[in-house]
Amino acid sequence: MTGMTSSTRPLLNRRLAEFGTTIFAEMSALATRTGAINLGQGFPDTDGPEAVREAAVRALREGRGNQYPPGPGVPELRTAIAAHQRRRYGLSHDPDTEVLVTAGATEAIAATLLALVEPGDEVIAFEPYYDSYAASVAMAGGTRVPVTLRPHEGAFRLDLDELRAAVTDRTRLLLINTPHNPTGTVLTREELTAIAELAVERDLLVVTDEVYEHLVFDDAEHLPLAAFPGMRERTVTIGSAGKTFSFTGWKVGWVTAAPPLVTAVRSAKQFLTYVASGPFQYAVAEALALPDSYFADFRADMLAKRDLLAEGLADAGFGVFKPAGTYFVTTDIRPLGESDGFAFCRALPERAGVVAIPNAVFYDHREEGAPFVRFAFCKRKDVLEEAVARLKAGV
Repeated sequence: MTGMTSSTRPLLNRRLAEFGTTIFAEMSALATRTGAINLGQGFPDTDGPEAVREAAVRALREGRGNQYPPGPGVPELRTAIAAHQRRRYGLSHDPDTEVLVTAGATEAIAATLLALVEPGDEVIAFEPYYDSYAASVAMAGGTRVPVTLRPHEGAFRLDLDELRAAVTDRTRLLLINTPHNPTGTVLTREELTAIAELAVERDLLVVTDEVYEHLVFDDAEHLPLAAFPGMRERTVTIGSAGKTFSFTGWKVGWVTAAPPLVTAVRSAKQFLTYVASGPFQYAVAEALALPDSYFADFRADMLAKRDLLAEGLADAGFGVFKPAGTYFVTTDIRPLGESDGFAFCRALPERAGVVAIPNAVFYDHREEGAPFVRFAFCKRKDVLEEAVARLKAGV
């Protein structure tokens, strides 16, 4: 073949060799091929508020954001992000030096890790973890160190002793996700206090992925780690418009942190996308200023959908971990006589006409996640009802 090197070295950078095509692409393709209901990938099947969509149209027509926006993000959005953090959590940020707009939370995670992690640094992340964490750590040349969340009394819980034992002299940062995807766990004040104390004691940086901050249920409460003693100067907080306003395709995320951390992250981010989502940034600025009633109604709608799907899965015979946050339900397939989540999910579209995700893809210790399967409930009520009916008949 002309133009090909004769070297036996693989084409793909060896740091990425283990990743391949994401499970989301594989399962979404399976859904399309079989006509199954896709409860795998976490995107809504309806758009967010009409007023926010119209704000994007207005920006386009007025020529705002059609050319490169400012590198840190448009001033209106950075101001709105700072106002949101202050109103919701009492956190004060300078929009000019402590806020950075990114191409979704995925770029925020990648840019942060590329900026802060060097080869040989260890990064502790809670397992199971969102798959881009592992890839971003690998691209930075770091070593990921998983601390496993394990089932306990109907939820997945963090073992603080295990976390403390995982910290070594090579640990550079903790990568925290709360509310947690895929398990739906929301870290408590006591757990976050212990994490903060550990970070201060060992002088660790902390990156917190808080994209599901507005999706907490029952008695759970979202508490930003940056608000805890000693954490303001060592924490990078990541947020996103996609999950909160149901416009996942707009890819608008952000970082809030102390100026030296934002400067570091921006240094990496400018060579990834440089800028993105120009007109959408103006729309998200308006979205963040929506009244509290929007956020309350959004949460109530997702709570009803959570209960519909969780109860339906239990009726179909799954073991169900009812999530305290996010829009995912993790299930245990062992009560169905199954134990291999991969095989179960690959067969489920033909068997029951529904697509789910095997949680094992989110683990380094695959055996820990083998019997668990994740379903998304950010879909229309009629879609969830049909999925439940299919699962009851098919599994």
